[in-house]
Amino acid sequence: MLDINKIRQLIEMMVSHDLVEISLRDGEEEISLRRPHAASPESLAATAANPGGAASAPSIPALAKEAPAAPASIDDGLMDIRSPMVGTFYASPDPDSPPFVSVGGMVGPGTVVCILEAMKVYNEIKSEIAGRVERVLVKNAQAVEYDQPLFLIRPQ
Repeated sequence: MLDINKIRQLIEMMVSHDLVEISLRDGEEEISLRRPHAASPESLAATAANPGGAASAPSIPALAKEAPAAPASIDDGLMDIRSPMVGTFYASPDPDSPPFVSVGGMVGPGTVVCILEAMKVYNEIKSEIAGRVERVLVKNAQAVEYDQPLFLIRPQ
């Protein structure tokens, strides 16, 4: 049986880090929590499942928040580099270092552009295109969603 206090802690963590979805498994117990980001922010859907069946938790409107809006459009032939996961965006390898890339800088395939931290795992995100950085769309230490644009690149 899942502990309701653990579920509340997970929900609080999701809200404080602006996460949309989290799934955890411990032995035969599994929990998946999902906050709506495109729909109305009035509910937080939570489901807990185990091999014997499924149960759902009530909605928790006070904890739901709207996801940040994505840029309206990408024009002028710019391409974007998107987040491959939900996590926290870091522009540099540590607080004392300069950012991996900045506006006006050049990137190529394989250039590290940022680090995304998810559940204490730090993932280097690399560019798949060559070009000049036109815009950085997120701030350092900002929570980002899956597939959220992070950078706009003018291809070379």
